[in-house]
Amino acid sequence: MIRFYFHPTPNPAKIALFLEEAGLDYEVVPTDTSKGEQHTPEFRTINPNGKVPAIVDTDGPGGNAVRVFDSTAILLYLAEKTGRFNGAPEDRGELLSWLSFIGTGLGPFSGQAVHFQLAAPEKLPYVINRYRREAERHYQVLEDHLNGREYIVGNDYSIADMSAWGWINMAERVFSGDDNPLAAFPNIKRWFELIEDRPAAIRARLVGTDHPFKKERDEETLRALFPSNY
Repeated sequence: MIRFYFHPTPNPAKIALFLEEAGLDYEVVPTDTSKGEQHTPEFRTINPNGKVPAIVDTDGPGGNAVRVFDSTAILLYLAEKTGRFNGAPEDRGELLSWLSFIGTGLGPFSGQAVHFQLAAPEKLPYVINRYRREAERHYQVLEDHLNGREYIVGNDYSIADMSAWGWINMAERVFSGDDNPLAAFPNIKRWFELIEDRPAAIRARLVGTDHPFKKERDEETLRALFPSNY
């Protein structure tokens, strides 16, 4: 059994997609980051960095429970555990490279673009331009790579595609004000629609929808999401 600590944001979405694709038994543990549940001592024993996603595999190596945190680490762990979606051996370098590109570039710059356009109390033109333009640059790198390719790595669907899917799903917020943000990236659009049509992606979108996650952006939420500001 996989205990899956979840909040409906891009990085947990990647793990939901893997779990649905692989058909693993898992239990969703709602972790409402707007209420600060990621900062509790109990959760910090799962992820000392205080972020979702995280998992506990109750049947880890040797039959022992093991914690795994950070979405890239979780994808790699689950791919190795199941022997699925891990790419061909000859593509290992490419797989690790693209996972790193998404985890350290595409994702963080997209997240900062969303934050400074939609969440920051001050709309600073320099900062907005900086992060939005860097997000665009990362999108263009992926766009160019996908030219003539069906998937990101090799010839098969892999955890690299799952990882990117979680963030590309946020394109309308990353490029706030653009009614058709993927129009400038036709290769990404084609690839994204290919993933979206998978039955597991449809199921992954339903994960956590039965839980009343907090929607209000009040003082409690701001302190929970951005504690270093206080």
